[in-house]
Amino acid sequence: MPLPIVLPGEDPQVVARPAHEAPWRCVVWDDPVNLMSYVTYVFMSHFGYRRERAQTLMLRVHEAGSAIVSTGGRERIEADVQAMHRYGLWATMAQEGER
Repeated sequence: MPLPIVLPGEDPQVVARPAHEAPWRCVVWDDPVNLMSYVTYVFMSHFGYRRERAQTLMLRVHEAGSAIVSTGGRERIEADVQAMHRYGLWATMAQEGER
């Protein structure tokens, strides 16, 4: 990405970014279409979770309506949400502290 050019005498605008940005989370939501075994398979395949962890998350999605399946930086979570969509799951992202 090219760097912006600042001419002498100009006051460049600097966008302040917090030193510590709150982590983001990938939330998978329950739907009436996907089988529980398929959701478990997706969690194992994409996230590399062991069967027990994947089944725990799948049951949370099924019983509570949603589950946080990954947390991290914004770009990583965007990629996780897109991957869940490619698998046919309903997923959204939210920053820690948001509902």
